[in-house]
Amino acid sequence: MQSIALPEDLSKLTNGYNWQKITFGLSQSQTYLLSGASFNLYIKIQSRTAAESLHLEKERLVWLQGKLPVPELVYFGQDDANEYLLMTEIEGVNASDKSYESMLPQLMQQLAIGLRSVHEVPVDGCPFDQTLESKIVEATRRVEQQLIDEEDFDSQRQGRKAEDLAQELIRLRPETEDLVFTHGDYCLPNIILKDGKVHGFIDWGRAGMADRYQDIALAIRSIRYNFGHEYVQTFLDAYGMRTVDEAKVHYYQLLDEFF
Repeated sequence: MQSIALPEDLSKLTNGYNWQKITFGLSQSQTYLLSGASFNLYIKIQSRTAAESLHLEKERLVWLQGKLPVPELVYFGQDDANEYLLMTEIEGVNASDKSYESMLPQLMQQLAIGLRSVHEVPVDGCPFDQTLESKIVEATRRVEQQLIDEEDFDSQRQGRKAEDLAQELIRLRPETEDLVFTHGDYCLPNIILKDGKVHGFIDWGRAGMADRYQDIALAIRSIRYNFGHEYVQTFLDAYGMRTVDEAKVHYYQLLDEFF
């Protein structure tokens, strides 16, 4: 059972649940699975001094209801130290699980189907600007405030300084953006499958209008990391991208070093 001091109203909502800490994935939040009642919940607990507020994810979950299979918001609140986000569970197994090794071509098909469904959400009226203009401003702010974990850089950028990467980010900026609604962190742990098909998506804090390569680039990196480079083209073919813009793939993977 958890020993975290929760706000009183949140404590009542979670009373009687068993708490299990989630250790996979990279996040500034402490994430727990709450089980033992008629349905499971997930809770994220994060310091109010973190680089990204959980309020960003809360807003997106509310906006996405009825548009995509995403968790439902149960509670959002703050106290002097932390933010708290309580939401329903998307049942299933995340796409990075080794149980999928026997069905990798089918998994790549499902990842592509899932990503197309995200990119088909209309951007008209979308209040979440994740275009390069806003992302570069935020990346620059994080560098200036020394919020970048240089030890967490991808292997090809290990040993580099955040200031150097920020200059590269400006120098290599693509001239055009193919704007769609994006997940923002379309990595395999954030896609949930059930009975061999995409059942929903989690971790929406960076979602919004951006170039589709924001998602394509991170999906490619995640597929390579989890199952090998040989499955990347299977995913791209299923998505409908016969030729890939390698410069944009590189750029959006570079951009992710700041987030």
